[in-house]
Amino acid sequence: MQRTSPLAAVQTPPDAGVLSCRVLDPVSEPVTNAEFAVSDTMGRTVVSGGTDPYGSFVTTVPAGEYRLAVSAEGFTPYRATAQVGENSLASLGDVTLQVAQPPELPAPGDWEIEQTHSSIGFTARHIGLARIHGRFNSFAGAVRIAEQMERSAMHVVIDAATIDTGVRMRDDHLRSADFLDVQRFPTLEFYSERFVHRGGARWAVTGALSLHGVTRTVTLDTEYLGLGNGMEGEVRAACRATTELHRDDFTVSWQTMLARGIAVVGPSIRVDLDVQIVPKG
Repeated sequence: MQRTSPLAAVQTPPDAGVLSCRVLDPVSEPVTNAEFAVSDTMGRTVVSGGTDPYGSFVTTVPAGEYRLAVSAEGFTPYRATAQVGENSLASLGDVTLQVAQPPELPAPGDWEIEQTHSSIGFTARHIGLARIHGRFNSFAGAVRIAEQMERSAMHVVIDAATIDTGVRMRDDHLRSADFLDVQRFPTLEFYSERFVHRGGARWAVTGALSLHGVTRTVTLDTEYLGLGNGMEGEVRAACRATTELHRDDFTVSWQTMLARGIAVVGPSIRVDLDVQIVPKG
C-alpha cells in the first residue's frame, strides 16, 4: 500500500512553495531545537524558528531564491541556497552539522578584569510597567586560570554606590536603606571555584554572591568568546554571562515597601556581564 506524504495535504497560496530540511549530527541523530533562518536575496529574514523533535523544519514561503542558515550549540553553522518554485516542495534533504572546535582557553595563571572593555548591567521591571536598565560603573575582579579549567577560580567586587540607571532620584533611592543600603553594604561580591563545561563554548560558573548582607549561590550561564589581541598587542580573553536574581533572596525590606504600596521594581532582576580579562601585570 502506497503511503501519501503529509505534504500533499498542505495548502499553499498560488505564488508560494514549501521549503524543508532535516538537521542531523555526525552520527545521524536529529538535532532538536537547532535554529534556522531563511532570508531573501537582500539579506532580509523571511522566516525563522527551531527544528522539531525529529530535527526537521517545514515552512511555506513565496516562490523565489533563498538563503538558509542553520545553527546549534556546539556545531559549526551550516549555510545553503534554495530555489523555491510555485506550488512545489524544495527539500534540502538531510543536512549534517559538524562538531565545532571550542575556542582556545586562556593560559593558566592570574588574570584580571579589564574594566574599560567590560560591563556589568542589569534589567529590572517596574511592576506592571516598563523595564529599567542599569549598570554598575565601578568594579574589579581577578581570575585564576588553572591547568584544568574546571578548577579555576574568580573573585569580583562591585562598588554598590556606582549603580546607574540614568535617573538621579531613582539611583539615590536604590542606594538608600530601602534597597542596596550602600552605607552598610558598600560592595557586592561574587566568588566562584566551580567552572563546569556545558559543551562547545558554554560554561556554568557557580559561586556565592553577597548582596545586602546576604549570601546566596548563583550560577552564571556563560559563553566563552575566545582569545584576541588588544590595540597594543596584549592577549585578552572575553566572555558573556547572564543570571537571574530574585530580590526576595537578598532582602526583606523591599517586601516592606510593597506592603506600603511602593511598586519600584519587579520580583526578578536579569544581570548581564560582558567581560574581558588580561594577564595580571
